[in-house]
Amino acid sequence: QVQLVESGGGLVQAGGSLSLSCAASGSVFTGSIFSINTLNWYRQAPGKQRELVAAITRSGNLNYGDSVKGRFTISRDNAKKMVYLQMNNLKPEDTAVYYCNVTLFWGQGTQVTVSS
Repeated sequence: QVQLVESGGGLVQAGGSLSLSCAASGSVFTGSIFSINTLNWYRQAPGKQRELVAAITRSGNLNYGDSVKGRFTISRDNAKKMVYLQMNNLKPEDTAVYYCNVTLFWGQGTQVTVSS
């Protein structure tokens, strides 16, 4: 069984910070399989399409959506099979459900709500 479990969402005021975590488990996610894949965070706001927030390749190359550049930081810990998203200077438009993604697998999502 494959699982990606996100945590760390919540309600925060504009300008605040949140740190999201995603833990991978299951027979598919052996240490080597996890470490060779690009890890992604996506988000989906009500009435909008799911969009890529941040990605980190196996070599550590980073890619961010334009709206979060300079505010969000993605990182990974292959030994723990974890991927993280540090979100600073949050804005109301960051409100969405945030999803962890590895290849074809998705977590259940964690809600982030930013109040103005």
